[in-house]
Amino acid sequence: VEETLAETNLFCALRGSRGRVADESTRLDSTHPPPFWPETTTRRPPSATMRASLLSAALALLSIMEASECVRAFSPPTAPPPLVAFLGRPSSSASFQRRASSTSTSSSASSVSALRASRDLNALASELNSAIDACTPTYFKNMRVKVAPSPSSSDSAARRLGLVAIEDIKPNKVALSVPYDDQIVLSASLAGDVWGDVLPEGYDGWTGERGLIALLVLNELAKASGGGGAAGGAGIDLPARKPEAKNLMAAWVKSLPSPEEMSEDGGGGGVCPHPLLWSEDDQELLQGSSTKKIYRTLDDIDEDSAWLNERVWSAADRTAKFPPEITLDGGETTRACFSPEGFRWANAIVSSRAVYVDGALRLIPVLDMINHDDLNTEEVRGGYTGTFGTTPCAELRTSSRKYNAGEEVCASYGPLSAAEYLSDYGFVPPSRAESIAVSELTFEVSSDDRFYDDKLDVLEFETYDSSPMDPTQKFDIVHRAGQPDTVPDPALMQFLRLSKLDGKDAFLLESIFRKEVWGFMSVPVSESNEGMAVDAVMEACRVALGEMDETEESAGDDDTSSSSGDSDDDSASASASPAALCAVVRRAERKALTRTLEYMERERMALDLKEYYQERRLKDLGLDSEWNDDDENSDVGWGQTRAPGSGDLDW
Repeated sequence: VEETLAETNLFCALRGSRGRVADESTRLDSTHPPPFWPETTTRRPPSATMRASLLSAALALLSIMEASECVRAFSPPTAPPPLVAFLGRPSSSASFQRRASSTSTSSSASSVSALRASRDLNALASELNSAIDACTPTYFKNMRVKVAPSPSSSDSAARRLGLVAIEDIKPNKVALSVPYDDQIVLSASLAGDVWGDVLPEGYDGWTGERGLIALLVLNELAKASGGGGAAGGAGIDLPARKPEAKNLMAAWVKSLPSPEEMSEDGGGGGVCPHPLLWSEDDQELLQGSSTKKIYRTLDDIDEDSAWLNERVWSAADRTAKFPPEITLDGGETTRACFSPEGFRWANAIVSSRAVYVDGALRLIPVLDMINHDDLNTEEVRGGYTGTFGTTPCAELRTSSRKYNAGEEVCASYGPLSAAEYLSDYGFVPPSRAESIAVSELTFEVSSDDRFYDDKLDVLEFETYDSSPMDPTQKFDIVHRAGQPDTVPDPALMQFLRLSKLDGKDAFLLESIFRKEVWGFMSVPVSESNEGMAVDAVMEACRVALGEMDETEESAGDDDTSSSSGDSDDDSASASASPAALCAVVRRAERKALTRTLEYMERERMALDLKEYYQERRLKDLGLDSEWNDDDENSDVGWGQTRAPGSGDLDW
């Protein structure tokens, strides 16, 4: 048994190496040896039946060894050389995934846990791939990838599931197309159909589209528990699906990371802890580390879940339909479902996996498995597929690089800031922390303003036809590496000039100017008005920097001592503990705030050099010339072209 196990690398895996157990679903013939087969051997690879038997024997032996706590006896004095990863080669060090974690250990117990996790992931991927095969090509087009445990290496973050090429894919080719079919694609519009008889008409929660899709995720989880949405079962049996689509959704829900995997304490197994599931202390640290406040998101989720729990889930006649907990895997696993905890987990799933494509937020099973890479990748985008190329779909393209069979296919999650990557996906790509710094400032028109109603009327009806502005607005301030100045968004200054309009400048709010006043705000109005707008930006920057200083003092660290530094350090921190991730975000946002503050201080000193509304208006009327008492000066008195009674005018 020992010799046979050594031949298949299972014995090496038990000894603590990074070898992987091939699942029995792998189909390889004698002309294509499996990747775990030793290159020096001259024997025929075992048959599929033999491999399945060996796998069963090895896993049984593993259980016995683990139970008897004799695993350490198999730990070699020196670690064996790393084996070829089972599916493709590791991604570059710049590659990150939404469920990544850079945990590593040298203990044999951790190796056993990693082996069991790998076994579970292979089983999940195998079940999901079987369901995908049954749904192709009805629901999946151009299928050149499959779900598999994502390759990992010592220089990249540990990974969970990803999409791996099953054939060579050329550059700028479609690797996967998924039509927008309500049978499998979850969207806010589908939520209206599924929950229409349960939620009140016009329901609009604080969490918006994400909250509606999160309700669909919980419904799929409830149906996967065995009730199937039928009479007396859990969940709503909508939408009506074909059998193959039902099997796909059930396998997909089972493959999602559990709340324990996505929480800080249980974030092993290749899953990065999501900030929505962090501990309260770490969430408080993130609250003080970024101007994009996580408490706002948490409050929205808690408000919606409390309302749903009171009005919908806990109703006397609905407790069986919407259970707070469900069981999976024949009762072995318990999950929070229709409860505040389950709703928060579902929002974390939607936040980290949904894509905004073709004007709507969509959670697309299988396509949601795609992992992030900064280099030579594109975002998931809309396209067309079908026989005549007229069916709208979401497309995964290969950009400018070629993928070989077995390589993981990745995509870009978009040009987001470090704080947005952390709050949505739970990690920070190195490029986001180094190349671009983004912070968020919030301003509002004070309700105590004597001209509040007039300003509100301008914002609502005279700004942008397609998207009227609210009295409270958030603006991003952006600093790019190598950029000398951080110039605020022009719309930011335009909004502040309107909100600070007062005194002698308030005549611009008269109804005669109502159609033009928003355009007037695009340039300085008066020195006093411009000064108040500049001061508002400077004060917001100082307040944000002060909060970060307090956070650093309370956390007992000093981010100023570790500036941009080496990319390797940033790469490591981007997949480390919540405290390290918060430090990365603070450094990025501090840079944007500091540069903006410096720019606005220079603007404050140059207020007397700007041209304001009165000067521009006089120029428009041709009345900007200086007064001169010289009678021979034609510019004096009646202008340059006419005198009283001398003009040829048609009165």
